[in-house]
Amino acid sequence: MNKTELREYSLEKRLAITDSQRSRLDDLLLIRFQQWVIPDIVETILSYWPMKEKGEVNTFLITDFMAFRIPGMQLAYPVCDFKSNSLIAVGVTNETAFRQNKFGIGEPVDGVLFPAEYIDLVIVPLLAFDYKGYRLGYGKGFYDRYLSGCRPDTIKLGFSYFGPVDQLPGLDQYDIPLTACITPERIYEF
Repeated sequence: MNKTELREYSLEKRLAITDSQRSRLDDLLLIRFQQWVIPDIVETILSYWPMKEKGEVNTFLITDFMAFRIPGMQLAYPVCDFKSNSLIAVGVTNETAFRQNKFGIGEPVDGVLFPAEYIDLVIVPLLAFDYKGYRLGYGKGFYDRYLSGCRPDTIKLGFSYFGPVDQLPGLDQYDIPLTACITPERIYEF
């Protein structure tokens, strides 16, 4: 299976999950995440707005839990530049307004820009991942470009409703592996 076929397969599999199954899986992901030891260095987190139409994991549950566990946590969301296929991290508060970009992704309207090297943990969207921690995204390279500018100790964390595939096709020198990926069944650390 090539990357395009694996993307289509993974997305179809995720979209086949019913709402009640998804709610249960999100709860299981949160429980599994609560078992993971959040490293002490984590104060600033880059998350993403989950797209329901793509069946994405409910990252709000994760960031709400982290806000409870990490007093003073700073949360950021990406704002995408579709001309350069890059993103920037914008700090948010409870009062931050969001708007949907042309692809339906919620982005903060304004806020403080956080340089990539300031981010301690990135919650990275994915369609699939493998046993070495490599992830399959949507194919534009936004996150690999962003992660290349982060500190070496920045935690790259994925969440998936499904376990890993043996090996992702078509990896290259620009692909950056995750630090860990959490599924309803277990935590994978790489």
